[in-house]
Amino acid sequence: MSAQSTPDPGIPGETGTTSSRRGTTAKGHRRKPPTGRRRALTATVWTAAGIVVLGGTGAGYVYFKLNDNLKTVDINQALGTDRPVKVDNGSENILVLGSDSRSGGNKKLGGGADDGSARSDTAMIVHVYEGHKKASVVSIPRDTLVDRPECTDAQGGAHRAAHNVMFNESYGTGGAACAVKTVESITGLRMDHYLEVDFSGFQKLIDDLGGVQVTTTRAIHDPNSHLNLGAGTHTLDGQQALGLVRTRHGVGDGSDLGRIQLQQAFVKALVNQVRQVGLFTSPKKLYDLADTATKAVTTDSDLGSVNSLVSFAGGLKGIGASQMRMVTMPVQYDTADANRVVVDESKAKQVWNALKADLPIPASATEGTATGEAKDVVNSS
Repeated sequence: MSAQSTPDPGIPGETGTTSSRRGTTAKGHRRKPPTGRRRALTATVWTAAGIVVLGGTGAGYVYFKLNDNLKTVDINQALGTDRPVKVDNGSENILVLGSDSRSGGNKKLGGGADDGSARSDTAMIVHVYEGHKKASVVSIPRDTLVDRPECTDAQGGAHRAAHNVMFNESYGTGGAACAVKTVESITGLRMDHYLEVDFSGFQKLIDDLGGVQVTTTRAIHDPNSHLNLGAGTHTLDGQQALGLVRTRHGVGDGSDLGRIQLQQAFVKALVNQVRQVGLFTSPKKLYDLADTATKAVTTDSDLGSVNSLVSFAGGLKGIGASQMRMVTMPVQYDTADANRVVVDESKAKQVWNALKADLPIPASATEGTATGEAKDVVNSS
């Protein structure tokens, strides 16, 4: 991708919606299919930021229109100074979350009642190495049992610590700030930035891109996520893409871990797709993509302007799918509850130590851990 400035297309396009962040409690390994609540994706706000670069910022109305789309959370103020020390080695850590919302456009997409609940459906730590030529991405299973630290949300509300609770409850309890606090507590890594995307924003983003091409190595049929794909190459529209990254009963062992493997494969396909956008799109389409992307994301306050987001995304433009290593945080199935997983502490320590030192994640860190058995079901084309 390359940053480029495009003229004001003259047709701002008031498309897209913003959605509140709501969610569901995750189901786990070998669980019966959920009857109502659905899963969302974060895959990938990183790519959404890249679209802002491709769309350009322009001047005058276009700039202010895109700038006004952005939603921000002041993570630094909420968390204060009780955080891991920033390692000054040229690397960056970005927590990317996908929110599972139960209201607005997300209620229609996700089904179920507008019940006031909220969960982070997908969590990925993106570690960008010094020089910004490669990255490691570590997915955190939502069903992981963790000790949630005491935290303060962005509105100043205090939340007590909790023992042995699901990871995604941290977002449901105290929003973005508590999610970041929990991730930093688990990993010992400071999150330099926070990015979030929601249900409806993701679906519209894929549609605006013209779909994303993937290849399925075998058929995937899951009525719970409304997905029906035969083996072969497909260009997925927004609804199909959402179904793919939500499905867990159509592949593997039916766990969240298998769904993560599908999400990681889709993210790579999406990154490849976005890197080609500037080659064939008109200024109007580029503007529409940037408009959708900025409406879809919530960022930390340091990225809370188009200029900041463009600068950040520009630093990622050299990283394609082949320069990304994607793994799942080392976990094992909980012996007391097959619907949950627990952190494999010794192997997870290898991951966090490697990232802290800005080194590649060793292969030994993920050997012998729970996988979900959905690897290579989906490949980018």
